[in-house]
Amino acid sequence: MSNLLWQKHGIAVDADIQRFLAGEDVILDREFMRFDIEASRVHAEGLQRIGILSAEELAALQRELAMLAEDFKRGDFVLDARFEDMHSAIEARLTERLGDTGKKIHTGRSRNDQVLVATRLWLKAQLQQLATLCHDIAGIALARAEAEAQQPMPGYTHLQRAVVSSTGMWWAGWAEAFIDNRERARATLQLIDSNPLGTAAGYGVNLPLDRAYTTEALGFARMQVSPLYAQLSRGKYELAALEALSSAMLDLRRLAWDLSLFTSAEFGFVELPAQYTTGSSIMPNKRNPDVIELMRASYASVAAAKTEIEQLLSLPSGYHRDLQPGKGALVQGFARGMAALALLPALMQALQWREEALVKALEPSMYATDLAVTLACQGMPFRDAYREAAKPERWAEGDPLQSLTERVSPGSAGDMQLALLQQRWRE
Repeated sequence: MSNLLWQKHGIAVDADIQRFLAGEDVILDREFMRFDIEASRVHAEGLQRIGILSAEELAALQRELAMLAEDFKRGDFVLDARFEDMHSAIEARLTERLGDTGKKIHTGRSRNDQVLVATRLWLKAQLQQLATLCHDIAGIALARAEAEAQQPMPGYTHLQRAVVSSTGMWWAGWAEAFIDNRERARATLQLIDSNPLGTAAGYGVNLPLDRAYTTEALGFARMQVSPLYAQLSRGKYELAALEALSSAMLDLRRLAWDLSLFTSAEFGFVELPAQYTTGSSIMPNKRNPDVIELMRASYASVAAAKTEIEQLLSLPSGYHRDLQPGKGALVQGFARGMAALALLPALMQALQWREEALVKALEPSMYATDLAVTLACQGMPFRDAYREAAKPERWAEGDPLQSLTERVSPGSAGDMQLALLQQRWRE
């Protein structure tokens, strides 16, 4: 931690204070390092375009940055306690290899600018992956909805058996949910797809930086114009990304809850592959659905990350060091959430219904709604038909396939309109 850029002559750096200031940046920055290297490469190109670097100096910096990226990828270069953060690590490596040329990489930048660009690029990658995962999950659910459209199962309201439903309807619900989740991820990606490179610490610099060039070179859709807003957006954009993730996680949590119930002995509707269960450490007779339980728990990490970042944003305008802990919340929230979502597609493909148990759970009272609608169609006022259908003596064993076939309101079992969902999914 020697030779800090901001260190003043004659003032010693207190090791305990510096450890507190640095926090876990060196560890967390391992997540963002490759993006900071890429942004440094493009920044160097921008400096050459305005005459700060010569062509030879740019070529040397590009070569060393490419080597650093490869060394970091292989594990030959490690962010550790030698460095304050990823930015200082990059500059130290370039200075070691290139001397004064390496020292020029920081011209026109601040560490706030650097962390903004690196995390922004990282967020874009996370949201692209989130959209892809949601697309894949929705595709699997759609395929199973089509294949299982007429497989009867109980439909529940208030956790009570209510009507005849189908596993196809169950799958179709998750299909539409994750199509929406994909669209929210895409919309959030569009929101944050703006380039803060060149805004320095929130007030710009006295250099004619070619920000239009760096925007295009880094693959951003637009330039984030106001340096002040670049700072105001820090945390706000991260929170938006976590909210997009949380939409998918909320659906995952409810899907996992269904599977927790359906795999229990009391329901017995679903058979999980053995790899999704673990044995009890004390009860030899048990297999526990630990995977779906931890999927269910993963939303808590996303919610905690949102709360932490939201609390950090109660600040005046401008940059404040308070924002630094938000980096840890962001990494933790996405790490736990994306890991849980990544396991879902294979689980959805592998789970098997116990068809005999599904049909056995159907009982005469679950056809009462069908009876009420039938009586209403025959001319009886619905209020009277409802009272008539509520009489237990009117209940009788029904035909689940007939019940499903006659449920013809758009989207229900007799008219699932999966073609509409398929069209949305393909967009």
